[in-house]
Amino acid sequence: MRSMNGKTALVTGASSGIGRAIAQRFTEDGARVYLTGRRKEELDAAAKDLGPDAVAVPCDVSRAADLDHVMDVIRGDGRQLDTAVANAGLGDGALLTDVTEEQIDFVFGVNTKGSLLTVQKSLPLLARPASVILLASTALHQGTPGMGVYAASKAAVRSLGRTWAAELAPRGVRVNVITPGPITTPAIDRLADLRGQSHEDFHDALASHLPLQRMGRGEEVAALAAFLAGPESSFITGAEHFIDGGQLQV
Repeated sequence: MRSMNGKTALVTGASSGIGRAIAQRFTEDGARVYLTGRRKEELDAAAKDLGPDAVAVPCDVSRAADLDHVMDVIRGDGRQLDTAVANAGLGDGALLTDVTEEQIDFVFGVNTKGSLLTVQKSLPLLARPASVILLASTALHQGTPGMGVYAASKAAVRSLGRTWAAELAPRGVRVNVITPGPITTPAIDRLADLRGQSHEDFHDALASHLPLQRMGRGEEVAALAAFLAGPESSFITGAEHFIDGGQLQV
């Protein structure tokens, strides 16, 4: 039997990258998965590739009304949520001297506010037991020039995860944080483009700083998410789970 047979999951930011990899793993494990993303065509294509148990619902997680609509769709299908993955996120790098109010609002709006709204709006639908998974970044533990706003937004997500683990434990809801290091995704490639580097050179430069000497893969993050969504992790909550090739561990 597949480990998520009969279960229902929500994955935000699932059009590509880590979110799509998590959605794919969940569908392979037997779950019905509701995918959200801002780019409708890309989101629809992802759901089509994942098969009949993947449902695309366009959504900007920084907008409460959009998330209300997502929950209405899930509720309308007669479903509860066994797992909610707040994955949607973005980075908009700038040095302190160049950071604008618009950048602060945009990055925190998606990464921090979006994660909060995703979990808050999911609460009425969360089953007992249920698993909430938040996506952070190793950037929150480092002082990388130009990444201050992004890192701070992800540090807030990590902090919220601790609080929510305490608040939701009486409801039988576990909350955990996944903190990826360098993972091969379209977002990483866009960062390479912004820096005027080839994707291969940029990946090699990132990997050179890791003990494992390679980039991570989306399916590796998805495997960790599948573990945290399932009963084998039933005594784990409030924790930060690093998947970083040893970047912050060695």
